[in-house]
Amino acid sequence: MSGFTLNFNVGVLGHVDSGKTSLARALSSTASTAAFDKNPQSRERGITLDLGFSSFAVDLPDHLQGSGGPQQYDSLQFTLVDCPGHASLIRTIIGGAQIIDLMMLVVDVVKGVQTQTAECLLIGELTCPRMVVVLNKIDLLPSNKRQSAIEKMTKRLHKTLETTRFKECPVIAVAAKPGGPEAPDTEEPQGVPELIELLKKQTYLPQRDPGGDLLMAVDHCFSIRGQGTVMTGTVLQGSLAINDTVEIPALKVTKKIKSVQMFRKPVSGAMQGDRVGVCVTQFDPKLLERGLVCTPGSLHTLYAAVISVRKIGYFKGSLATRAKFHITVGHETVMARVTFFGLPPVGTSEPRFDTEPLPLQPCSLDTPFTFDREYFYQDEYVTSQGEARSNPKQWALLEFERPVTCPLLCLVIGSKLDTDIHANACRLAFQGRLLQGFEDKSYAETALPRLRIYKSKQKEGQVERVTDDYTVIGRNLFKKETNLQLFVGLKVTLSTGESGVIEGGFGQSGKFKIRVQGKDFLK
Repeated sequence: MSGFTLNFNVGVLGHVDSGKTSLARALSSTASTAAFDKNPQSRERGITLDLGFSSFAVDLPDHLQGSGGPQQYDSLQFTLVDCPGHASLIRTIIGGAQIIDLMMLVVDVVKGVQTQTAECLLIGELTCPRMVVVLNKIDLLPSNKRQSAIEKMTKRLHKTLETTRFKECPVIAVAAKPGGPEAPDTEEPQGVPELIELLKKQTYLPQRDPGGDLLMAVDHCFSIRGQGTVMTGTVLQGSLAINDTVEIPALKVTKKIKSVQMFRKPVSGAMQGDRVGVCVTQFDPKLLERGLVCTPGSLHTLYAAVISVRKIGYFKGSLATRAKFHITVGHETVMARVTFFGLPPVGTSEPRFDTEPLPLQPCSLDTPFTFDREYFYQDEYVTSQGEARSNPKQWALLEFERPVTCPLLCLVIGSKLDTDIHANACRLAFQGRLLQGFEDKSYAETALPRLRIYKSKQKEGQVERVTDDYTVIGRNLFKKETNLQLFVGLKVTLSTGESGVIEGGFGQSGKFKIRVQGKDFLK
């Protein structure tokens, strides 16, 4: 029985014009339909405007022999996901980064780390366990100074990576396209065989689970005369097989799978991590250039969502409630208005609604989100002084400008993509996980009342008179039409230092009665 091919997804990220596509070209022997960007604008300018996919196969490295369990692998296929480097296309990079097992960060050896390189590094940190840095364009260095320049840049990169999860990651120097994009193809790339050996060493058996609902990220759609429409993409979770029915949730249509191919070879099915082409019939490819395909009914279209939220340390601005951010969720980027909330700050008590107040919650990073708790409204994301990792647990309500289709618990990234792309500033603002989605268009009336977020407010009034040992009558705090029952039990502090609670109204003019604790006025 012949063995299987292990598919390993390598993201090729880096600054615009660092030579990513040339590198993918040099590495690849087989190009899939979506490889090496067909966009004419891209070809003219020599930059990638969309995710490109290409692949090459090698013998299975020794350290992976026998590691496939019941599914024995005999070869290893590297699928290169060439992510665009142009700054305004960061949303596409984020879409691609969620399907990669290893990241190749391509750095122009002459220019070094630039703003977009740093953003790619951040995306890698959020989405990917391993990285290899490729110093490209070494042919541009004078041959007598080449080695020392490479060593200097390698040292500088290791210093940059010291505080990231990729510290001490391998750095390798290559010239993917000696002479630049215009040079004839007669010159052999330099360092590519060594890079392939390094990639083989860095491979591991990714956690692939064929169980659960299918979720496939489609990046290209085209028709083949006489056969049907082919959707190419990567299986993010679950598996698929010929004759399965799949849903295209953005269009609310279901289709039956007629045939499946992996890099032009027919197969009976595919599972998580595989790069695949799926053929369906009677479907217009113009309706879906990119998007998600899933098990019918498994994905949800959301108008709003609650996410866990952590600020990205390199983002310089504040994260303000009511501000709008670009939210990348699943394979979509959409504008959303954000409301931040957290647990009550230490030293404040929670308001009394129709129940007894909950005990004060410590700001634990393990506290799960639940509708059973009362939360504290925040004007902005709270950053602790000192170590960023000690920030209190916080959440955000996202209200999308248009509905998005995505799975629960997926990665969410908030960015300010309208920032000047030439400014030397990180545009990735926060990250989180989608915890709760609201599928009802009128969620503000039907679902939001379950989310109990309160603001801390205070008002001042005057004491009119003392009526007995423990009771004071106050005025000028409420209008006469105010329903005072809503304020019964709330805390009041007197200018003399005593505290008490509102017991109820007094007369018809908005006056109120305060029960003062532990004080005898008449003694």
